[in-house]
Amino acid sequence: MPDGATQPAPQDFEALRSAIIERRGELPKRLMQVAVFALDHPDDIAFGTAATIAAAAHVQPSTLVRFAQTFGFDGFSGLQKIFRLRLRERTSSYEDRLRQLEQGSAGLPHGSAVLHNFVVAAQQSLDTLASSIDPQTLALAAELLAKAETIYLVAKRRSYPIASYMAYAFGKLGIRCQLAGSAAGIDDDLLALATPRDAAFAVSFAPYASESAGQARALAARGVPIVALTDSAFSPLAECASLWFEVVETDHAGFRSLSASMAFAMALTVMVAEQRRQH
Repeated sequence: MPDGATQPAPQDFEALRSAIIERRGELPKRLMQVAVFALDHPDDIAFGTAATIAAAAHVQPSTLVRFAQTFGFDGFSGLQKIFRLRLRERTSSYEDRLRQLEQGSAGLPHGSAVLHNFVVAAQQSLDTLASSIDPQTLALAAELLAKAETIYLVAKRRSYPIASYMAYAFGKLGIRCQLAGSAAGIDDDLLALATPRDAAFAVSFAPYASESAGQARALAARGVPIVALTDSAFSPLAECASLWFEVVETDHAGFRSLSASMAFAMALTVMVAEQRRQH
């Protein structure tokens, strides 16, 4: 076993991901940079060279080797095989659908091509969502929120539309909720009313809203259970949430929609309503 490794190397991506998350508190700064990049950009790890990956992660190539050895691999190539295996395990129907969508944009007028490309990105996001969310954890999140006297919704900037629509849906469903996003600037005062009998749903994507992270930490410190939606295991929300979910939206030309995030949020909202009706 390589120096610095304390256990055998993970055999698949999920095992590696779990090992990284478990040891995130003990990783040195440079290894943490690699860890964040690896989990946020797994396809880049699979396709890149040591030089290109190191440049993208802002570390030296030798740091990649050290990172791999920390998790039980002989070298970087052994680690990279795990990421390539993850790609091979994708279903052919998923790849075929994306290929058909991409081919369909050929010859389209510029405006139609832009729309088409956003549809492709949304389709990929939704397919990833369908295969990455654990149903049991989702059910636990719905149960946690359903038991709350009041559900507090925490989101800012790009995440705000998700919480806003959940507030609308909860209102229609007769579920007491409070959206932290007032024009009066009294969000912290509203959240100070939350107790352990309540619960919160917090959303933030990179670059993370510091205000949302601070509000979530304050709620957690007072014993308020939190369900979080974010895009990385290293999100500040993941550190303080009782349950958290990772949803990564595929971008087009640097722009990300909320297709998968909104689908997840609405599914959770309806599940909360169903849980309440059953009890």
